[in-house]
Amino acid sequence: MRYRLSLGFGLIMLLNGPLAWGDEFPKGLVAWEPLPGNPVFQGGGEGSWDQKIRERGFILAEEGTFHLWYTGYNDKRSPLRFLGHATSPDGLHWSRDSANPIFDASWTEDVFVAKREGTYYMVAEGKDDVAHALTSKDRLHWADLGSLDVRNTDGGKITPGPYGTPSVWFEDGTWYLFYERRDQGVWLATSKDRSVWTNVQDTPVLAMGPEAYDLHAVALNQVFKRGDYYFALYHANAHMPWKDWTSNIARSRDLIHWEKYPGNPIVENNCSSPILVVTRDGDRLYTMHPDVKAYRPAVQVKPR
Repeated sequence: MRYRLSLGFGLIMLLNGPLAWGDEFPKGLVAWEPLPGNPVFQGGGEGSWDQKIRERGFILAEEGTFHLWYTGYNDKRSPLRFLGHATSPDGLHWSRDSANPIFDASWTEDVFVAKREGTYYMVAEGKDDVAHALTSKDRLHWADLGSLDVRNTDGGKITPGPYGTPSVWFEDGTWYLFYERRDQGVWLATSKDRSVWTNVQDTPVLAMGPEAYDLHAVALNQVFKRGDYYFALYHANAHMPWKDWTSNIARSRDLIHWEKYPGNPIVENNCSSPILVVTRDGDRLYTMHPDVKAYRPAVQVKPR
């Protein structure tokens, strides 16, 4: 089977010889069909604070309720991007929180939420695509902890400029932060206490190309683990200037060296910012931009 490889992984192969991945990507993670009724969530329309929604939202399913955090905006009312919250009994029919926007103290978009030991941790883009952190005990009241302090491998701060689409993974006492810089590649930094993040290398762990579908932009949305592999859902663009974003998947054994699925993209038609949610009915994929659409694993994998 021919694998599509990131630049970083290709260099490792050249230096150390080929690495045997061993099996194909699970069909249930690469073949999706849209659920009826899409989009399942979208902007509130003319006059509302969230007339439009944008970028990545995030969903957690807890105790029989789906919780969606999303970015809403209305340029006629404010230039800022605010945080909204909605709930659903099934992940398909949503009710906006009456307290929306639940956080409007600072620009908050492209959000990712993780729960650990009773606390909700959010990483998000702020103004000018600078990543910041927030915390909450109840999903609704958030405290902004300020911009993420990301350092190069030598301990010096990364160069000024955007560092956005942040997402985190926690394992064995270490937090892993994935972030992009102008959508030109995905970097990885780690931290024990989330106060300072240090790059594992000062080059992307997930690079653009060499295939056409992600030649001009990549940004990682979520990492999850199945068996011996970590999987990354990411969005990408084949065009410059950007248009028609796609959703894609890659996998890794160590969070550093990533193998892209050779059949990417897994969802097209300008549906991006994908995340995976485990429901009582199994896996469900959501794309979040420019509205929220839901997908289930395809019954049959159609030849590409």
